[in-house]
Amino acid sequence: MYQIKHTKDLKNSLNFIEIEDLNKASYAKIQLNLGGSLQELVLLNHHLIKDLHPLTYDNTFVSAILFPFANRIADGSYVYENKTYQLKINQEEENNALHGLVYNKTFELIHQKTTPEKAEVLLRFEEIVDSEGFPFTYSIDLTYILTKESLDLRVSVKNTDTKTFPFTIGWHPYFISQDLSKSAVHFKSRKKYIFDKRNITQGIEEIAIDRTIFIEDKFLDDCFALDDNEIGFDTPLYSFALKSSEKDSFLQLYTPPHPNAIAIEPTTGISNSFNNGEGLKTLNPNDSYQIQWNLKLIQK
Repeated sequence: MYQIKHTKDLKNSLNFIEIEDLNKASYAKIQLNLGGSLQELVLLNHHLIKDLHPLTYDNTFVSAILFPFANRIADGSYVYENKTYQLKINQEEENNALHGLVYNKTFELIHQKTTPEKAEVLLRFEEIVDSEGFPFTYSIDLTYILTKESLDLRVSVKNTDTKTFPFTIGWHPYFISQDLSKSAVHFKSRKKYIFDKRNITQGIEEIAIDRTIFIEDKFLDDCFALDDNEIGFDTPLYSFALKSSEKDSFLQLYTPPHPNAIAIEPTTGISNSFNNGEGLKTLNPNDSYQIQWNLKLIQK
């Protein structure tokens, strides 16, 4: 059986949900005031996601939902329907807008449900005022479903405005390995994107379709166009498969300045997508867009 606990103490900036099975083999902690992000995850007693202290959420975006854009927008500027928009610059060292607008919003708990096999929570954020550089309103629902060996994250975005808007979306989890140097990421791709010094897309490099990246001592900050919707991650203690419901997907890999951690980020767009159009989608008034990511542990 599963239990769900909501801790809310706004005076001390505490607002999080904990989900746990009674055997304590699976556990999830979701911070409502950090964009509804998954800050801890345990599956079958394996710690997959945890605090990256001394790094902070403000500079890691741990498990953040990236909307209305994933990655970067060069100079925070883009043109949509012949009109120029200026987003707030939140990455000053590169003069970019980074990782969207909802990563630091407060989500509300709308619904919760437990059964002997799983637990489910539905969270919601509603943007009712025009944001700087993105003058559109929308609502975004996050549904987390935890079982002993899997986590599903379902995202639904609804355009509540009277105007069509552009968007991409992504998820920014960091995974912990006992020994990252002996870990590997598997996926299928024919295209790797080339970045400039500001991590803005400049071109494409053709590569072999079957990719296995052995982390070893590499520093990674790379983006690939995926040829299928599954990513594998192998560590000395556990492996998992991460699947997306979106066929046209991209993968960003990043190793932060923290031992044995790697960001494995599924997205629907790339760096500067609002300007280069790669993966860019639009959402009409009153329409919704759904995407689901499923992470399933593979027993060794």
